[in-house]
Amino acid sequence: MSYLAGTVVLAVQAGAPNNGKSEDTTARVKYAQVRGRRHPYVSAQAVRRWIRDGMVELGSVPSPVTRVGKAQGKAQKANTEANPVKFADDDLFGYMRAGAKRDDSATTLRDSPFMLGTLMSVEPVYPAVDFGVMSRGVTEPVLHGHEFYTADLAAPFLLDLPRIGTFTLPNVDGVGRPNYLSEEQALQVAEATALGASPLRFRDQPAVRLPLEERTRRAALLLEAMAHLSGGAKQALHYGDRVPSLLVLVPFKGGINPLANVIDSDMDTGVRVRGDVLRQELEAWQGEWEAPVRIGWRPGFRDQAREDFEKQCAKEIADGTIVIGHPRTVLLKLAEELRDGTLNAWFDDPVRHAVR
Repeated sequence: MSYLAGTVVLAVQAGAPNNGKSEDTTARVKYAQVRGRRHPYVSAQAVRRWIRDGMVELGSVPSPVTRVGKAQGKAQKANTEANPVKFADDDLFGYMRAGAKRDDSATTLRDSPFMLGTLMSVEPVYPAVDFGVMSRGVTEPVLHGHEFYTADLAAPFLLDLPRIGTFTLPNVDGVGRPNYLSEEQALQVAEATALGASPLRFRDQPAVRLPLEERTRRAALLLEAMAHLSGGAKQALHYGDRVPSLLVLVPFKGGINPLANVIDSDMDTGVRVRGDVLRQELEAWQGEWEAPVRIGWRPGFRDQAREDFEKQCAKEIADGTIVIGHPRTVLLKLAEELRDGTLNAWFDDPVRHAVR
């Protein structure tokens, strides 16, 4: 396997974890219009920030950020150090650091091995507006308001395991994929070599790769940060748990996610996991995935939906094709398997054979 495909669900209870642009004196939550109905969402950028912060709590050193440009209306940039050799977050989450105008050689970028979709409410929700007054110590009270909502938010994600700790280099003609260390970053190449990196041909590009132990450590760190996910706006007024309430994971050979239609909503139960859809997808992609399919389901979350799913997939659960546990337990156990070398084969691209 070379990818870890998944879908994650966060349960927001009377919260406002990601806000949009304010209108007048009212802070609005982010939402999208789907067939004329509002679906609140949390941007992938926000959740990736929560995961980064979780990695720091676990001891990872974050890449330093430098802001460039201060004038209002002028181009403003904030860049990390753009050193994926030294910093795990630069490696896992990618970056783009643009050089001066008309100097493409000074621009460096890296696509993110960790890809995450927008966490969108699975059902339409109309946020409530909380009206507030600040009257303490002032003669004229200040009026304000903000939106909040209760919803289950779902998003797909994909982790490209072989690309973790693997950095392509420009070809002899100077052309490189957006995953590269440029000639200007020769020091990083040297640093990687000093750390035990070895040269290789990666997806038809010259590359250098960090030792497997470091690459598996970084992947495990990401999963461990997801296992104790926290963060979001307005925690003082709308504190809420952000640990995933539902999680589906499947190791996959190709860079697609077969779980696209597995999680949806039901008028009576809310979020549901379609066992019939999952079984059909697994059958259609036979030979492209590796058992078991790991499902994390928090106790007390959508009990009726869980009962329905377990009935639909009773055979697969009985024979171990599907395993169900607490999301935290599932993530930490998988991280442990990555760290101890049990899943080292996942960090190399599989040999593919033509379909006949």
